[in-house]
Amino acid sequence: MPYKPMRLLLLLFTCLLVACKPAEHTSANATPSAEPDKKTLTFVTHNSPTTYYVNGESEYAGLEYDLATLFISDYAPEYKIKFKVVNSISDVIPTLLKGQAQIAAANLTVTPLRQKLIQFSKPYQETQQQLVFNDEVDKKPKNLVAISDRKIAVPAGTSFAERLSLLQEKEPNLRWQALKKTNSENLLEEVASGILDFTVADSHLVALMQNYYPNLAVGLPLGEPEKIAWALPKNADPQLVKNVNKFFDDIHKNGTLRNLLDRYYGNSKRLNTLDITNFLKLTNTLLPKYINLFKQAQEITGIDWRLLAAVSYRESHWDTYNTSPTNVRGLMMLTESTADLMGVTDRLDPKQSIPAGAKYILKLKDTIPEDIPEPDRTYMALAAYNIGYAHVEDARVLAQRLKLNPDSWADVKKTLVMLNNPEYYSNAKYGYASGGAPVIFVESIRSYQRILERYQPSHNPGFNNFKIASDF
Repeated sequence: MPYKPMRLLLLLFTCLLVACKPAEHTSANATPSAEPDKKTLTFVTHNSPTTYYVNGESEYAGLEYDLATLFISDYAPEYKIKFKVVNSISDVIPTLLKGQAQIAAANLTVTPLRQKLIQFSKPYQETQQQLVFNDEVDKKPKNLVAISDRKIAVPAGTSFAERLSLLQEKEPNLRWQALKKTNSENLLEEVASGILDFTVADSHLVALMQNYYPNLAVGLPLGEPEKIAWALPKNADPQLVKNVNKFFDDIHKNGTLRNLLDRYYGNSKRLNTLDITNFLKLTNTLLPKYINLFKQAQEITGIDWRLLAAVSYRESHWDTYNTSPTNVRGLMMLTESTADLMGVTDRLDPKQSIPAGAKYILKLKDTIPEDIPEPDRTYMALAAYNIGYAHVEDARVLAQRLKLNPDSWADVKKTLVMLNNPEYYSNAKYGYASGGAPVIFVESIRSYQRILERYQPSHNPGFNNFKIASDF
């Protein structure tokens, strides 16, 4: 179903804004109430799947959020952390220059124009600007001259606008718009729905969005690859700058940064040959260590062990000690609240985490209306495992409103990704959601489960005697 035109004058990501003003919150994890005398370090950011958002359990998430909280915890414990959430990326640097924040953690690319105004930390990610089009509508453009008469738009205040301005000096006939109160996600959606001919976006976001909109195609790379970094004022405390740079040096060397990037972007593309090869390798090396636990969890819950193993692989790559900066842990990557709910005392213990994760999926399935048929009911429960049931219910309500089938995963996954659009989430009961994440989560699990079903036999309860202690 085609999307309605975006209401570009709606405030961006209003779910975290109060009285049309930038929102602020202080992280409970990084600000112990027992230490009220700590100094405050304020990060300015904006809502997007590449920066900062609220997940289904009403907890803060996003790569920039994880990086900021990790930095305070390990490199600036004398500070308590505060986030100032502005309406759009074009408001980030002005907020920094006004002294309302000390660090900008907002997926900012390093550009010559920005370097005149602020200083950047050591970069922690590389990206490539890409011209994006709808390959169901257009052919791949040969160059920018060929599309000089087409509709091109980018968010105002972005590095994309800077790049197009430079290119326009060489190609005077190039025409484009810099739009306020929008973001790259929405513009990519407009391209996918045929409303907009072209936009420019960062390669990591394009790869993420192509999972939701396979008709998005890359036309041309624009310029050389760019670096993403935090930004600080020119007159920032030198010790703070030094600590920030040491932080990025260290997490690059110790693999923390790689793990974080993999958590948010590692599965942004549909499974490719390398994904399948790695998965098959681990089914022969790591999976045998836990296979009896997955089968026992099936006996407890009735959920196919291969589905549980696929969930675990998608969550932790079967790494018992996998832990995120937000303290999601173990083979099933349980949050503290979920672990408490399911009676788990040690989330790193596979003998506790696997059955608990299985029981929690079953609990979520019991929450999904019984009249929803399988496998749709299971897919919605898996989406709820990732983002929370509340956002799944919002997506079902939106599907019904758009005259889609709220009992069909094929339709609900369309509306889940729409919950990042103010046109839709402003009327949703639980507000903004990075709804693309659970779609990738579920679709990846389905792919992994199909592979296991091809190479691993089903389990008939009662035929095996489990010797759990001998597996470890």
